[in-house]
Amino acid sequence: MHLDPEPNVHVFDARGIARRFRHSAIFGALGALRNGETMRFINDHDPIPLLGQIGQRFGEHVTVAYRQRDQAGVVIDFGVTGLPEE
Repeated sequence: MHLDPEPNVHVFDARGIARRFRHSAIFGALGALRNGETMRFINDHDPIPLLGQIGQRFGEHVTVAYRQRDQAGVVIDFGVTGLPEE
């Protein structure tokens, strides 16, 4: 499961990260994105509880778009928009 990224798309493959560190790593990666950038998230399962946590933490600044969702795993694009300019 590998999708070649477009410009401003950064691949984050959670399958190689120990489960106990995944959420912290994901939040850190999302927090590092700038407006107009996307994190292409690859995982072995659909992270429904994580999606709720992302919504609570980032609100309307992160969009969620499934690119793949099947028995092999999921690929989700998390897009960042509307953040205050630095």
